[in-house]
Formats: sequence, structure tokens, C-alpha cells
Amino acid sequence: MSKTISINAGSSSLKWQLYNMPEEEVVAKGLIERIGIDNGISTVKFQGKSEQEVTDIPNHTVAVKILLEDLLRLHIIDNYSEITGVGHRVVAGGEIFKESTVIGEKEIQLIEELSALAPLHNPAHVAAMRAFQEVLPKVTNVAVFDTAFHTSMPAVAYRYPIANRYYEDYQVRKYGAHGTSHQYVAQEAAKLLGRPLEDTKIITCHIGNGASITAVKGGKSVDTSMGLTPLGGIMMGTRSGDLDPAIIPFLIDREPELADAEKLRNVFNRESGLLGISGTSSDMRDIISAWEAGDEHAKLAFDMYVDRVKKYIGQYIAVLNGVDAIVFTAGVGENSDTFREAVIKDLTCFGLELDPAKNVFGVSGDISTADAKVKVFVIPTDEELCIARDVERLKK
Repeated sequence: MSKTISINAGSSSLKWQLYNMPEEEVVAKGLIERIGIDNGISTVKFQGKSEQEVTDIPNHTVAVKILLEDLLRLHIIDNYSEITGVGHRVVAGGEIFKESTVIGEKEIQLIEELSALAPLHNPAHVAAMRAFQEVLPKVTNVAVFDTAFHTSMPAVAYRYPIANRYYEDYQVRKYGAHGTSHQYVAQEAAKLLGRPLEDTKIITCHIGNGASITAVKGGKSVDTSMGLTPLGGIMMGTRSGDLDPAIIPFLIDREPELADAEKLRNVFNRESGLLGISGTSSDMRDIISAWEAGDEHAKLAFDMYVDRVKKYIGQYIAVLNGVDAIVFTAGVGENSDTFREAVIKDLTCFGLELDPAKNVFGVSGDISTADAKVKVFVIPTDEELCIARDVERLKK
């Protein structure tokens, strides 16, 4: 029985899931944290058990070796020949990669060159790819791009209103992200609606530390909130989301050190969003707890976050000329009933209405009232399964 590993690499982490394929059976999953930081942590979950080890993990190559050694040590596999495919989530494929692709050194170099479009992500993806090539050189590696699902957007949605030459010379346009998640939950929502995907209008809300909203018509992305990079769109955990561009020269005039592009990127990518407004945390659970304890900064952070999500839902209802369902997924979207209630309560004019008895922690499925004209669903995303499916489709 062949096995496929789905990989989601971050700058200091590596999340993985091992499948028996084509049965799509989860064999084991894990998370390696604090890569390049003292006291790294590797956690493996399998057969109802959880194993954890604390050790120094200086780079992604060592992380991959630990992952593979754990599979043997814990008798999850008998030998490496059982692994026939590795799928890598890649945030930015630019205009080069419009679908999942088998990768070699040429493709890895191109993905690395696209790092300007996802500076917090693509370098980590490349590190993981090279690590797997070093440790398992004969195994098929496949890159699955967050941006691929959004290549169906029309030019009216993906172009920015700046001079043509910036698009023609540098491909400055909207690319979006989280495409694998948006595609998966839209397909699942169509099943819950009991209608062909081609016959649906769905707004998918992937709300985690990074967050994006997509208008999906007939199963295809027609607009999405993230832009040239994952910084655009709604307010997020540490990212600002959409800003007046004039803020950039305004700040540089007053703090000249921000003329350093890396420092400016850091401000908007790592010091903004929920963290920037609350002053304490980027985690929605912390924000809600602090707000309930009377912290006004936390309350403002929560209210601003909800406000931005509502605005995008409203504009995408206009883009779609109506909507059949709103879908919440990812960490906050799946787990925060408080957040979902706050978003939907002021959208009743569109036929949205939550059932408080259904909108609870841990729910999955329909959380709207029986007579709501537009359904609201909570659908756990499964990007790892989508990645494994593409590996199975493309591997030799």
C-alpha cells in the first residue's frame, strides 16, 4: 500500500499528514515547531496516541529527517519505500504556476524567485522541498499552489487600477491565497445545499491567523480578498489587510527608518492586525477573553476584525448578484461561535440568520435557522487531503 505525505511548511514549523493512498486513509499526522529556535518540538499523532519529543531542530532538513525517523521508530511505516509521494502546500505560484505541478530543481528555483509575493511562506516551502529531495531523492514531489484556484478570476477582479506597465513588466496583480481551502469547502457546501456545484453561488471565509474571503460562482473563484501578497484583504492576526497606500509615504516621512522595505513589511505583516490594535495578542481566543474582562483595546480589535469581514461578504454578495451560502472555515471560522454570531447578526437584510442552538463550539454543518433564505455553514477545511489527491493524480 503506497503512502503520501502532505506538507505545510512555515518559517519555523512543519505540519504534516501521512495517508494511505488512494484509500485516503489518515495513517498519522504531526507538527514540528520551533525550527531554528532552541528547544524544538516534534509531535506525532497516530492510532489514538500522541508522542512528543523536545530537541534542537536547526533547519528544515533536520526537521524532515526527524519526521521520517519518527515514522520508522514508531512503526508507522516499515521502510521508506512505502512513501511514493510528497505534496507541498505553496502559497504563491504567481502567473507561472496555474495548477499543481511535479517539481524538480528548476521548479523549486522558480518558486524561490516568487518569494517576493509571499515573503513569510515561499522560502519555507523551498526549504522543505529541498530537504525532502535530499532525504528521499527518488520520491515524486508535487507543489500544490494556494493561488491556483484563483486563476479563474477575470481581469476586472485581479487587475489593480495602476498603469498597465506595472502589470506588463512586473505582473503586479491580485493572486489571492488559501485557494486549496476555498475550493474544498465550496465543494462540500454544494453537497450540503444538495445542488450541483456548477449551480451555486458561495462565499467562503477562511478565517485563521491568516484570513481570506472568496466569491465562488459555479465552483470557480471570481474574486478574493488577498491581493498581490497575503497581506491584502481583511484584517488578520498580525497583518493589516487593506490600507490607504498613502499611509506608506506618510509614515516614512515621520519615521525615515521605515524607508527600509524590510522594516516596513515587518510593520504591516507582523505588528498589525489583532496584535497591533489589542497590543497584547494575535489569537482570537485571547482577544475575546480580554474583551470580556473589560479591555477596550481588545474590544476594538474584535469589532474592527468583524467589521472588515462583514464588508467583504457584503461586496461579494454584490459581485455574485446574490448568494446561496456563507461558509466559515479554518481556526477562527470553525471554532469561534462568538465571532460567527458577530459577523452574521448585522447581515440579516440578505436573508442570513443564525440558530443559536446550532452555532456552538465544535459544530460542523448548517448553523442557520430553518427559514433562513441564505444558508450559513461551518465546514472544517482539509487542505492536506486535497494536496494528497493532487499527488496521487500526478505522481509517476
